[in-house]
Amino acid sequence: PGFRSICNGRLGFHSSSSHSSDSEPLVAGTKILETLTEEFEIGSRLISFETGKIARFANGAVVMGMGDTKVLSTVASSKGDGVKDFLPLTVDYQEKQFAQGIIPTTFMRREGAPKERELLCGRIIDRPIRPLFPSGFYHEVQVTASVLSSDGKQDPDVMAANATSAALMLSDIPWGGPIGVIRIGRIDGQFVINPSMDELTLSDLNLVYACTREKTMMIDVQAREISERDLDSALRVAHLEAVKYLEPQIRLATKAGKRKKEYKLSMISETTLEKVKDMAEASIEAVFTDPTYGKFERGEALDNITQDVKKVLVEENDEESLKVLPKAVDTVRKGVVRRRVIEKGLRVDGRRLDEVRPIYCESRYLPILHGSSIFSRGDTQVLCTVTLGAPRDAQRLDSLVGPSTKRFMLHYSFPPFSINEVGKRGGLNRREVGHGTLAEKALLAVLPPEEEFPYTVRVNSEVMASDGSTSMATVCGGSMALMDAGIPVREHVAGVSVGLVTEVDPETGIVKDYRILTDILGLEDHLGDMDFKIAGTRKGVTAIQLDIKPAGIPLDIICECLEPALKGRLQILEHMERQINAPRTQDDKNSPRLATLKYSNESLRSLIGPQGVLMRKIEEETGVRMSVSDGTLTMLAKNQNSMDKALEMVDSIIGREIEVGGIYKGVVSSIKEYGAFVEFNGGQQGLLHISELSHDQVVRVSDVVSVGQQLSLMVIGQDVRGNIKLSLKATLPQNKSKISISEDSVTPMKQEPNVWASLPNIPNDEETDKSSASEDENEEGPSSTSSPSFLIRSAAECDEEEKSSVGSELAQINNSSKASGTKRVSALNRKSKNDEEESSVVSKKLVQIKNSSKVSGSKKVSALGHKSKTVSSLGNDDISSLFSTIGLTSSKRVVDSKVYTPTQNNGNDGYKGGCETGITAKSLKLGDKLGAKVYQIRAHGIVLDLGGGIRGMHRFEENGKRDFEVGEEVRVECSSFSAKGIPVMSLLQDE
Repeated sequence: PGFRSICNGRLGFHSSSSHSSDSEPLVAGTKILETLTEEFEIGSRLISFETGKIARFANGAVVMGMGDTKVLSTVASSKGDGVKDFLPLTVDYQEKQFAQGIIPTTFMRREGAPKERELLCGRIIDRPIRPLFPSGFYHEVQVTASVLSSDGKQDPDVMAANATSAALMLSDIPWGGPIGVIRIGRIDGQFVINPSMDELTLSDLNLVYACTREKTMMIDVQAREISERDLDSALRVAHLEAVKYLEPQIRLATKAGKRKKEYKLSMISETTLEKVKDMAEASIEAVFTDPTYGKFERGEALDNITQDVKKVLVEENDEESLKVLPKAVDTVRKGVVRRRVIEKGLRVDGRRLDEVRPIYCESRYLPILHGSSIFSRGDTQVLCTVTLGAPRDAQRLDSLVGPSTKRFMLHYSFPPFSINEVGKRGGLNRREVGHGTLAEKALLAVLPPEEEFPYTVRVNSEVMASDGSTSMATVCGGSMALMDAGIPVREHVAGVSVGLVTEVDPETGIVKDYRILTDILGLEDHLGDMDFKIAGTRKGVTAIQLDIKPAGIPLDIICECLEPALKGRLQILEHMERQINAPRTQDDKNSPRLATLKYSNESLRSLIGPQGVLMRKIEEETGVRMSVSDGTLTMLAKNQNSMDKALEMVDSIIGREIEVGGIYKGVVSSIKEYGAFVEFNGGQQGLLHISELSHDQVVRVSDVVSVGQQLSLMVIGQDVRGNIKLSLKATLPQNKSKISISEDSVTPMKQEPNVWASLPNIPNDEETDKSSASEDENEEGPSSTSSPSFLIRSAAECDEEEKSSVGSELAQINNSSKASGTKRVSALNRKSKNDEEESSVVSKKLVQIKNSSKVSGSKKVSALGHKSKTVSSLGNDDISSLFSTIGLTSSKRVVDSKVYTPTQNNGNDGYKGGCETGITAKSLKLGDKLGAKVYQIRAHGIVLDLGGGIRGMHRFEENGKRDFEVGEEVRVECSSFSAKGIPVMSLLQDE
């Protein structure tokens, strides 16, 4: 023999000396792989079954192709005798990322434990094939389905089920197939066979149906409230299309199938069964006849009967009967229960066949949570909770097809204590995942769209006690918990499980008689023939799951079960609606808040800070979770207090639109002789003049404020150089002055965060109209108390304004202040340290003018030694507003904002119109006529857009026009100014 060597980069073997050096090299022969293929067409899709090319050692292996999607399914069975008393069937479905040309993003760059979707697809394969194995076949069988390639157009789950059926047909394992599995959708009322993933997004039905030639094996449905009549039609269409898969499998098995092997079946002998029946049947029937037994009392009584039979067999030394005693006793129990149902229509707990167990509902069981409920039906009980999260909390999905994220999740948990057993809690459980997904499908149909409700929602269902159909109890409890959380679901969803007991001819297998049971117990599920779970609303079905035990049930019987399921569902819905029939709207301190705000990218960069330091600081101090994307800031807070604190911190960094009369928080940065400079609104500077510190006389600024002190200040104006003037006294109670400042009149323009909060936090239209009307009355009507007056001139007098003494003195003051920054102004008795001080001095002088002219509405007053005309009541802040630039804005302007609450969307997009004239805030005078557009309609008047960012208002008159529309163009005349300097307009008749 040769020895191994490496030469010239090649790995080979040196030949022995017996071989001639000039002999011809050996050439490997060509292996021929015999491949057999069956091609056929269903629903305009070309489908193929292929075997013989890969996985040749498997007991059966088939590759199914549809388009560029290919799925391999293999089956294998153990060689030894079956030693268990059940069928140990394992189905593994795998979706590896190579099937779509992607490397996994995990740390190890390889796939990990099975994902939820893989478990669910495995159940889709398991459920229709399991009943077709022969009774007593307890050999271990393993099915492995792998997606080889995926084009993203077809869901591979149905393909894997059909490939598994074909592989079982080719194997030597005894099996009563084949089966056909098909998916049906419905778009615009038309059924679609084998719909693509894009078509499924448009479909209101996703039906997966499995059957043999004559009987139904499995049904799985997700729908958007489809009626029972339409569902019946869909099932019949699905059966006709699914049987088209059978002939190609039979032809392939004829060509390449193996001869079925003779496996040993674990059967109970007739002698043993008769012996156990004679000893136990009467006692078992007595237990089932007594409806007073509960679940555990009944189980204990049946266990005692089994122990009595065991003692007799031990005395008789009947080893053969002892080995199969549990199975034999269970067979006797099954016969007793089924005979009573078929012959007498009597159920284990004494109910009628169509009767639903007593129901108990309770919402708000855990008030501190976002939503919670308890639902009990008989002895079955579940506790459901709802948790709301931000959009980024959505679950990420790594499946080959379908969406990449999931924002609604329902997690079902079945702890051992719910059936009074001891067990270990592990990882993902196939049963728990399946039940949770069924309830999730049922509730998904009534959730609001993501555009209206951007929250991520997680529902937890904890089974507290189980005696049948906990998944349908989860649907009911989850629906109540969603409403308790204030989520605007359209209506309640309820579910009920329907069972079946049949009498079958043992020779032909034809069903001779049957009974349909509504709301089955756990024992009726175990001893019956099917568990048909149906969930939906009053309008229609949203989810279905059918599991059967015999080798198929006629479709006519399945369709007949839809009617009693509807009746039972309506009974349950009545109980649920009596407890809670609409999403909760009352405020709650623990209700979460979700805000979405629009900012410029520059502003968001300022908020994030270097390496996200500033944003993390806000999250740590407030507990609010924040995310930034595409100019949008999303914030999720546990309650309103946290949200307010976070918004305040955001405003301090980014700032918000500045409005005269708005109140802002700031920090004193420096103190001068004439006032203090304050930093506020994201780094902007404003002057707090000494005259604006207090209503009382202030000698030194440091007596009132200090550097670093945080203050709440009102913006009262802006001088010609853009310097912002602030006031502290405007926010303090006015002890000496009789002027009152309305809270509504000083609310700053601010982004309304999209918060799903309760209704009382968000005023409705009627309340808004009332508050607007109240504000209008305060602005336009005469004050009930004596208040300072301000001179308002007519149009003619405005032309003579230059010649008035007030205008002359103001001009002299202005010229004097410009000439010298330190010159003393005798008229005001104040030093002009700089331009900011001079502007404040002018404002103070104007206040003195007002305070010296307090008279009634018709009284003549004198200002600076000159006579004035009739006066109207104004406040100190109104004078500043009137003399400041109207429409003061910040460079950091908000782009857009929305507000979400769990009950309504509070977003309001305003109309931005314009007038036909080039009017400005400074040029508008009494008597000016111009065109305007209706900007907003209130209860007592309308808000007008005069152009140039100026808003005016018109109050409804008796017998005047009231039927306005937003955007309507009108002709108006300036008749006066409100207390805030807002133009009050009167309508002009059409000329």
